[in-house]
Order: sequence, then C-alpha cells, then structure tokens
Amino acid sequence: MDRFDAMQVFVRVVEAGSLSAAARAIPMSLTSVSRHISALEQQFGTQLLRRTTRHTALTDEGRLFYGRAKAILADLDEMSTLIGASRSEPSGRLRIATPSLLGRMLIAPLLPHFLAQHPGVSVEMVLVDRNVNLSEEDVHVAIRVGRLPDSTLVARKLGEVRMVTCAAPSYIERRGAPNSPNELSLHDCLVFSDSPGPVDWRYSHAGVRHSARVTGRLWANALDVLVVAARAGVGIIRAPSWQVAGLCEQGELRRILAQYEPSPVAVSALYERARRTSLPLRAFLDFLIQSRAIVDLTDAFGVNGSTLE
Repeated sequence: MDRFDAMQVFVRVVEAGSLSAAARAIPMSLTSVSRHISALEQQFGTQLLRRTTRHTALTDEGRLFYGRAKAILADLDEMSTLIGASRSEPSGRLRIATPSLLGRMLIAPLLPHFLAQHPGVSVEMVLVDRNVNLSEEDVHVAIRVGRLPDSTLVARKLGEVRMVTCAAPSYIERRGAPNSPNELSLHDCLVFSDSPGPVDWRYSHAGVRHSARVTGRLWANALDVLVVAARAGVGIIRAPSWQVAGLCEQGELRRILAQYEPSPVAVSALYERARRTSLPLRAFLDFLIQSRAIVDLTDAFGVNGSTLE
C-alpha cells in the first residue's frame, strides 16, 4: 500500500471526523479507508485512532502523526506546484509598493525590460512613503528599506543601502566641511522631514554611536527637492547612497563624514507566504536580483569611505 496515499486518507479521516465521512468525501469505500488506517498503524506499531461507529478520536501518537503528515503533504503539494510552475509562463497582475524616490529612480527604469520579458504580466506600481498593509491594500510585494519587524511575511533581501552625508564643492569652499557630527550644528543642513524643527542625524565610529542635532536651512518631505538645493550649494544633505552616488562620481557633490557613517541597511522585498508560488511575483523578484540594481547600491562608495572623498 502506498505510504503517501495512506497518509492522505488518515488526514481526511481526522478532518472529516469519522471513517465513513472520509470515505464519502474522498470518495472511497469504507473498507478501503479502514484498510489504509490499519496499514499505517501496523507499520508504526501503535494505535493512531480510537474508532467507534459514530466518530474517531486521535491517540497521543495519532496527534503527533497527524501534524507531521499534514506538513509533509503540504510540502509535496507545494513542490508539485513549483515544478509545474517552472514550466509555465508568468501571467496576471502584479501590484508593487515601493518608497517614492527609490521606486522612481531604481524600479521604474527596469519595468519596461521586465514587461518585455514577460508579456503576460501587467504591473501596478504604488509609490508610497509608509509601510503598507499587504493584505488590506492588495499589495503583492512591498520594497522596504531598513530593519524589518517580526511578522508572518516572507522577506527576501535584495541588497543594501547606506546613508551618505555630502555637500556641493561650492558650499565646502564657502563654509568648510565638518570634521565630526558635532560640528553639523554650525552648518546649514537640508532636512528630510514632514515639518520644520530640529532632527537627529545618527552616526557611528569605532563602535561608538553619535547623534547630531541639526537645524535645517531647508526642510522638505521629498529628497529630490533637497538634492537640488544641495547641488546649488545651499547646505549639507544626508541621503541614501543610491540617490547621490552618481552626483558624487560626477563631482557635483562631495562626500563628508564618511568615517562616521553607520553600517548599511538592508533593502528587502516583503510578500505574504500564501503568494510564494505566484509566478509573476517570483519572476519579478528574480528579475530584480539579476538586474543588480539594488544589490550594488553601496558599491560606488566602497567601505568606510575608501572612495569618493
């Protein structure tokens, strides 16, 4: 007798509540159902079910076997889905949520190539600077930066990003460059915030954390506005590496306080466990990783300020 068939029958009996109810649901003769259960009990040398004419009850050994059998059968179903999916072309709608600027600068330029590779997939991209509720907002995958809270969501790391402090050469010539975070209070800073007021910029050096209280010369809730001001020499900006790497390479901005930068933080894709076999989702995540658009976010800046000083 096939062991996996017997496991399936056993699980159906437990969930149906009786041998006869399971026989009707499968469908299978009551004699065959009883034979499968007896074969399992004989194989393991223990009673798994206490049977009466009206219902069944699990023994302690049966309760243990039921949990493991259900997990094994679920894994087999998932494997079958994955193997079948590998021979299919992704199709359907994919709803992506991503931070606004990251989405515009890094994800959006990739979408034409992704859509060309997968003509059966349609994409809806939502640019939002908050943590979305994937289930309530019908989001298939969310891109997030930083530490992730414990949750039932599946996280796939795409790469890393570091926060970089920089200013235009014209500003540095006029005001000088701070040598430590403490000196930022003496400078004009460009602050990413929803409202004016002092903010703390956090740094780290030789294992010691530093917090600099800065007051802004300009506040904005959009980083690209602050980048424009920084390029014009208005003040010092603290921004994600992916946003200012190109400007530093071109000499429009100069990196400062590199030795105080905290460690890079992860950029991750989050999705619900129930969607892990979704072909459009799997194709999109594989495409992001293969494109290396996010994997290499810190490469332009080396390690601990080794380049672009």
